[in-house]
Amino acid sequence: MKIALGGDHAGYEYKKALIEALAAEGVETKDFGPFSTDSVDYPDYVHPLAKSVLAKEADLGILICGSANGVAITANKHAGIRAAICWKPELAELARSHNDANVVCIPARFVSLDEAKEIAQKFISSKFEGGRHANRVNKIDCV
Repeated sequence: MKIALGGDHAGYEYKKALIEALAAEGVETKDFGPFSTDSVDYPDYVHPLAKSVLAKEADLGILICGSANGVAITANKHAGIRAAICWKPELAELARSHNDANVVCIPARFVSLDEAKEIAQKFISSKFEGGRHANRVNKIDCV
């Protein structure tokens, strides 16, 4: 499994820690940035990450910023991306199993690092249930 990670300056420290935790579990990662806590414009990192997920270069994406709102809004501009803001592991599991979310957005200013790790782990380990949820998910993208 390959996970794409990105975000903004407020999520940098969590992103770095998540990359280390995932690597320790044998998960391959791609870091789209940012690469420091210097103030940045998150769309510069979110758009390339979304394109990578859509191109199947990464199986899933993890975006981390202060509130998770900006990165989620930006990622969801891409047809085929289903980015969900999750502040609890249970929400991450539902985002995957019911909504086939392919990007989780974690609000670093509102969860602890341990919670962020649990959210990420639950997200990448959960599977889409399909069935009754598939029809709904197929109606999400505007064409």
